[in-house]
Amino acid sequence: MDIGIGIPNNVLGTTGPQLLEWARRADTAGFSSLATIGRVAYPGYEELTVFAAAGAVTERIRFVSNVLIAPTRSAAELAKQAATVQQLTGGRLTLGLSVGGREDDFVLTGRDFAGRGRRFDQQLADLRRAWAGEALTDGSRPPAPDPGPGGVPILIGGTSDAAVRRVVEFGVGWTAGGTPPQMAAPFIERVRAAWREAGREGSPHIIALNYFGLGDTEEQSRGNLYDYYAFLGPELAEMITGGAHRSPQSIKDVIAAFEEIGVDELILDPTVPDPAQVDLLAEVAFG
Repeated sequence: MDIGIGIPNNVLGTTGPQLLEWARRADTAGFSSLATIGRVAYPGYEELTVFAAAGAVTERIRFVSNVLIAPTRSAAELAKQAATVQQLTGGRLTLGLSVGGREDDFVLTGRDFAGRGRRFDQQLADLRRAWAGEALTDGSRPPAPDPGPGGVPILIGGTSDAAVRRVVEFGVGWTAGGTPPQMAAPFIERVRAAWREAGREGSPHIIALNYFGLGDTEEQSRGNLYDYYAFLGPELAEMITGGAHRSPQSIKDVIAAFEEIGVDELILDPTVPDPAQVDLLAEVAFG
């Protein structure tokens, strides 16, 4: 199982220089991927912009949006943005996309919340067309530059029947989000079964995300994570906050647990913006 690391694009107090230093250290340390989490209605850094900058200061690490809320953007915008990053980074981008569940993200972007599922399905088809060099409307030009062979790989997030269908129809795999391994395992089997039944070759790429914070940072880690999830209400936000891994043994245990259920890559996402967290995690994960 590969081990990736998140970049603190939505951790309060993170600076631009910290993001670039984080990316450099993650590339050098040997993490498989650098991943973002995404919202509009939060004062964080936009995912694809972060990846474009990170691509300029790294050489080999891959980039995964985990996840970007696709229906808050138009298909043409997303196709152009993703293709741009794919070219700038030499083909290192994978788009993790989901339909989203926070109405404020849609209000701020002027998008309809109720119809987001139907729009997401159309977007996925339009992204494929745009990256193949097709126009999306009559009389227009293709919106995106050529991203390279195969376009941009897509991972689908979510736990609905529609999410499984989208994985099989449009994706290279599924992202489990921030759930513990025992909760992720049954849905992973659903995705794999649907993949086989559809006659897709190989197997779906499965990634998962869990949060971490190492060193003498527990108060800061808890405060940052609670703030991000406060919209869910105190009880659920506190549960997520308490679920982050804040000791070397806890991180080793969760790596072993996700590997046991056959996850292809585990992303450990930060709750503290200090780039020293990269080195601390690398020592635990690879030491």
